[in-house]
Amino acid sequence: MKGNIIVGQSGGPTAVINSSLAGVFSAAKELGVNKIYGMVHGIQGFLNESFCDISEYVKDKGDVELLKRTPSAFLGSCRYKLPKIEGNEATYDKMFEIMEKYDIECLFYIGGNDSMDTIKMLSDYAAAKGKSQRFVGVPKTIDNDLPITDHCPGYASAAKYIATSLKEIIRDNESFGVEKPTVTVVEIMGRHAGWLTAAAALAKGEDCHGADMICLPEVDFDMEKFMERVKYLAATKHSVVLAVSEGVKLADGRFVCELGGGADFVDAFGHKQLSGCAVVLANKIAAETGLKTRAIEFSTLQRAATHIASLTDINEAFECGYRAVMAAEAGKTGMMITIDRAEGDAYQISYGIYDIHQIANVERPVPAEWITEDGTQIGQGYLDYARPMILGELQPMMVDGLPRHLVRK
Repeated sequence: MKGNIIVGQSGGPTAVINSSLAGVFSAAKELGVNKIYGMVHGIQGFLNESFCDISEYVKDKGDVELLKRTPSAFLGSCRYKLPKIEGNEATYDKMFEIMEKYDIECLFYIGGNDSMDTIKMLSDYAAAKGKSQRFVGVPKTIDNDLPITDHCPGYASAAKYIATSLKEIIRDNESFGVEKPTVTVVEIMGRHAGWLTAAAALAKGEDCHGADMICLPEVDFDMEKFMERVKYLAATKHSVVLAVSEGVKLADGRFVCELGGGADFVDAFGHKQLSGCAVVLANKIAAETGLKTRAIEFSTLQRAATHIASLTDINEAFECGYRAVMAAEAGKTGMMITIDRAEGDAYQISYGIYDIHQIANVERPVPAEWITEDGTQIGQGYLDYARPMILGELQPMMVDGLPRHLVRK
């Protein structure tokens, strides 16, 4: 690779997004790349020529290891949508002028659905204009909803956090309920796909009865049936814990959180900011039953908990970043690295690369066969899929009793 490279991070961070950045950096160093630029706040920062030299922060293997243990997006993130190419050629001309100015040969973008759309448009424009720069996507999303790839870096660590926290919540909730049960509603991220909330099923085991209901966006939310089930559980148990996706919707398309006045803010991609589903449901349960209720929203905690990240996830995230650089070195462009799982009981994966046009802006839902017929629990198929991915831990580097992080100044 004769020129320099640039890498950016986009969308919601994950506990292992910096492991992918570490993979990009390590591969580039191995290839002898001169300058490894980082976009400060993604493609939005790129347009403003807001770059940093990653080598100024990551100087040795110790820094690489610290970067892998650092949550959030080390380079800063954004939710910025590039305009359509037609009618906006000046924007794309500017971007390629910037790449030529800094002698940038390859651009890598670590992100989810919308980020892969950025890779698609840049590679399409390069092809149309005969440009030589190459563009490769590195998968990242706790939502786990990218198609083609078996799973996405970031998901397993979020799933591990969700299952762990839910076990602890269930244990706490069981401390009460001598006369009447406490009903706790746990809200978990997931706009259209319920992969994160499905992870609540991992909490069930010999030492934990698990969530009493698991409600995903893939199943229309029926408020009447929900309340009937809650009342039955409250009459038969001394503790009730419910796991609900933030994006559960009624049959008429309304988000449940909108019943409480939420989801007013809309981002650049037209996504409503969903919040408050647990509060809406907890208030309704309290009003109809008189029971004590709690609403718990995991919110950003589920994507920031590097202290309990899956080692499997960390290693796979690193490998995806590393292989993206090697793919670009081999001349690949307009593609995304994928994780491919072999058939059979043993967890065996390999890495591939796939046309970005088949990935960008496509959402993969939780398979219907993994959801029980009544729509309130998750079956064995999901457990077999997810359990191998959450295995292993990476001990944080502790200083004064707290995890140490690598920080860009």
